Amino acid sequence: MRTINILTLIMLIATLSAAGCIDNGEGASGEDRMIVAVSILPQQEFVEKIAGNNIETILMIPPGASPATHEPSPGQLRELTKASAYFIVGSELPFEEVWIGKIEGINEDMLIVDCSKGINIIDTGTEEHDEEEDTHLEDGDENFQKDEGHTHEGSDPHIWTSPLNAKMMVENTYLGLIEIDPENKDIYLKNKENYFKELDEADAMIREKLMGGEERSFMTYHPSWGYFAAEYGLDMITIENEGKEPSPQDMQRIIDKAKEKNIKTIFVQAQFSKQSAETIASAIDGKVVVVDPLAKDYVGNLEIISEAFSEGLTT
Repeated sequence: MRTINILTLIMLIATLSAAGCIDNGEGASGEDRMIVAVSILPQQEFVEKIAGNNIETILMIPPGASPATHEPSPGQLRELTKASAYFIVGSELPFEEVWIGKIEGINEDMLIVDCSKGINIIDTGTEEHDEEEDTHLEDGDENFQKDEGHTHEGSDPHIWTSPLNAKMMVENTYLGLIEIDPENKDIYLKNKENYFKELDEADAMIREKLMGGEERSFMTYHPSWGYFAAEYGLDMITIENEGKEPSPQDMQRIIDKAKEKNIKTIFVQAQFSKQSAETIASAIDGKVVVVDPLAKDYVGNLEIISEAFSEGLTT
């Protein structure tokens, strides 16, 4: 009997440790929990940080899948018929642009929550940018436009890569959750405020790592980091052009630019080909580093990303 009590105590301690500072309230059984859907893994993290075990989440774009090409499975579409809300990224994420109309038709009673509401959206435009153009954008810059709850022509969808944007997404997520589950408002408010503290600490950590150096340029295959670059005063140089592999002439210009800026690290994400990045890295005697903007552990991933960028800027 004593052995059983000790094992029970160990299990209880482990459970409490895993729960961290998230208040789950009394919780609901699996069958009673409300169901919501999200597009990407960071959003699943946001929902879970706010709602704990009170909400079950359907993830539409699974780990390793590309938001540009993924198609939902029949099983996912069936699950959506049970969802009380769908939290869309809302900044012209390709998956949502293609599928949101069909998804709304599957479940007309489902609340659609636009998590980009209130965020300044980077307008990438359709014209070719000058080679010397700095991608660091400030509020009021002509390349920004205020979101009014609708999509944006030629916009950069990767709003979550800035932790300050993530705070706005978390706020919008919170508002959606209390609309469908008002009984747990106090729990959700407490959890949201605790998570805001984590995001503020992450922002301070990134600024400490990245704001000191003189060299501000980094190179990436896919333009996933525009909001991160804008927030922390960095110049993002991209290899991919409008979703296409660069031509031989483009490759040479990019290699020349990397040499000019003394760039030795090319950042890629797992969902895209490394071939062009590896060719450029070879030409500049550099290296290719994988960074993932779609990782679920949002704050932990920011630490990994900021460390990688910091090393890349100083190499």
